[in-house]
Amino acid sequence: MVDSLSELVEVQDKMNVIVPELSLGERMKMELVSALIHEPRVLFLDEPTIGLDVVSQKRVREFLRLYNKEHRIVTLLTSHYMQDIEELCHRVLVIDHGKIFFDGPLDEIIDRFSGHKIVSLTFEKAADRDFSGYGEVIEQTPASVQLKVPRAKVTETCRQLLEICHVSDINVQEVPVEDVIRQLFGERRTLNATQREPSLAEMA
Repeated sequence: MVDSLSELVEVQDKMNVIVPELSLGERMKMELVSALIHEPRVLFLDEPTIGLDVVSQKRVREFLRLYNKEHRIVTLLTSHYMQDIEELCHRVLVIDHGKIFFDGPLDEIIDRFSGHKIVSLTFEKAADRDFSGYGEVIEQTPASVQLKVPRAKVTETCRQLLEICHVSDINVQEVPVEDVIRQLFGERRTLNATQREPSLAEMA
């Protein structure tokens, strides 16, 4: 069990190294291995990818997803890293000042609390015009523009932009969930100046 787990998180060559000589990322991986040695039915993880580089973060997420699928264990994960939350679990708990503010699928946070979408346009010819009347300009170059548009106006705004511009590509996406949560709690902090930073908890 130890050999297979250490191989999956790529710490085989660190098994005989004393803890003070391990990096933070290596210690995180070792703790993950030790937590799974006895094949628990419930696994609690607190910031499991903290201190890891991008490649190691991806490796750990893939390992956790595979292990959860094969062993069918309940995993409770707390993290402020949205990438962890988006990739690992289905059910999300948003904890606000010690109380559960939201409990449900991650996508539902966007549906309930995001009033906008992101419209990205790429032009066939340089478009030197003011797009502020169509939404909040997030980024603009001579060849492209990215707008934050109210959800209810996305279809009409796209139609208008296609009429006035030579568009080679158009893309409509949801606002990143971290932006939705940041805005949501930013608004709540204006009502309560003493509110602490929210935390996220997700259960698979």
